[in-house]
Amino acid sequence: MANAEAVTVTNKQIIFPDYVTGFPKESDLKITTTTIDLRLPEGSTSVLVKNLYLSCDPYMRICMGKPDPLSSSLVPPYKTGVPIIGLGVSKVIDSGHPDYKKGDLLWGLVGWEEYSVITLTTYSHFKIEHTDVPLSYYTGLLGMPGMTAYAGFYEVCSPKKGETVFVSAASGAVGQLVGQFAKLMGCYVVGSAGSKEKVDLLKTKFGFDDAFNYKEEKDFSAALKRYFPEGIDIYFENVGGKMLDAVLINMKLHGRVAVCGMISQYNLVDPEGVHNLPTILYKRIQLQGFGVCDFYDKYPKFLDFVLPYIREGKITYVEDIAEGFESGPSALLGLFEGKNVGKQLFVVARE
Repeated sequence: MANAEAVTVTNKQIIFPDYVTGFPKESDLKITTTTIDLRLPEGSTSVLVKNLYLSCDPYMRICMGKPDPLSSSLVPPYKTGVPIIGLGVSKVIDSGHPDYKKGDLLWGLVGWEEYSVITLTTYSHFKIEHTDVPLSYYTGLLGMPGMTAYAGFYEVCSPKKGETVFVSAASGAVGQLVGQFAKLMGCYVVGSAGSKEKVDLLKTKFGFDDAFNYKEEKDFSAALKRYFPEGIDIYFENVGGKMLDAVLINMKLHGRVAVCGMISQYNLVDPEGVHNLPTILYKRIQLQGFGVCDFYDKYPKFLDFVLPYIREGKITYVEDIAEGFESGPSALLGLFEGKNVGKQLFVVARE
């Protein structure tokens, strides 16, 4: 609805130059500057937004790999030479869409840039109606990671009071919530993480019954046996590889595994194999992969469930917030070295 003369401003972008093999480096992401008109053309049905917070998520590493026609993925590969795509919290600057007006807040898929023109599709974006909580929460607790924890734990795992639950990468954006949901259900919960600081956080901040530093364990199976002498009912899988192998032989009969992510495998040219797969048959284990996109129809139900717990202080959330647009590449790559403590995001603008 271009009813005024367009104003042109500079627009910093984080560009993806070429596909990545192995561990990504900061040189694999380039910061550049272009310009953008702050008015949409007449007749446009798009929405022009100013990006406030941009989210760093492990799945983004999958998008950096060269497209393989023989493999399937939940997320499409990035296009080279243009801004990478991620989740963000944004403010509407101009709108040709009937559901959005100037000043509205939303979260969803945007380019890694200061301003984006977005085309709305089903569940690609969600209007932010509740602003009595930090806006940054919509990159995590109230956004995709929160929905992932909710769907994976409640919908995939079908938990029952008193069950034993193990969460890997438990201090991350999703894991910290799964542990808290499990405690609300009356489950016994143990998490693994990669530093003493993160382990302490799990026990003191998030209320896990116990936690361990996987880097200090030579034998994952023995460690799990120590914390789950009777076995594991539910495993919320975030890492894959050797940890998954060890978990399988420590599962109880009819145990459930929700496969959310496998961050230990994303940078490997040759992914590790899993050797204990026969256990799935012997113990009748349900091993189910899932994508949050299959559950976005339940987002209103999720908000109704989680917002009262946040307001009552019964659910807490830890964020690792990097300041400034230029911090984006190092914030993202830090995920794959375990540098983040909690949900990683970066601030583009606070308003």
